[in-house]
Amino acid sequence: MINYFDFYAIPESFNPDQAFLKKKFYELSKQYHPDFYANEDETKQQEILELSTLNNKAYQTLSNPNKRLEYILRLYDLVFEGAKPQLPADFLMEMMDINERLMEVDNAVELGHITAEVLAVESDIDEGLSVLTNDYEQLDDTAKASRLNDIANIYYRQKYLLRIKESLNTFASRF
Repeated sequence: MINYFDFYAIPESFNPDQAFLKKKFYELSKQYHPDFYANEDETKQQEILELSTLNNKAYQTLSNPNKRLEYILRLYDLVFEGAKPQLPADFLMEMMDINERLMEVDNAVELGHITAEVLAVESDIDEGLSVLTNDYEQLDDTAKASRLNDIANIYYRQKYLLRIKESLNTFASRF
């Protein structure tokens, strides 16, 4: 499988230049447009179709911050189906507390307080992620490996928080 960063000939980054990505996407879209290869043999047409599909997938992934984050972590086998991450006990306790209060919530004001708390936690997580990803490209391989583990921990916290936000939305519809 071709690495999307290699396909676009850019360094692996959590914050790639979006204008360049878009430019590269359109450039490759023209280059690999199936219509230009209509007179080629079936093998060549299939190859072009695969490259066109790869270009679309690469752009969809690299232009979306959440998909890009997960993609990079998957490259290093730090994210996979059925993974059981070891989240910090204090984070889990805080989430359990929020969940319990959410189950007992009986008015919009109380729900508003819980929502504000969840958004504050999310903001802290996003800020931590930003700090970890901003200088990633400048690190050496050893530092990158260590940093990727920290980023994976934040990724799993985000996933956990997303479930709580979904519960919040469900409860919000009741009031």
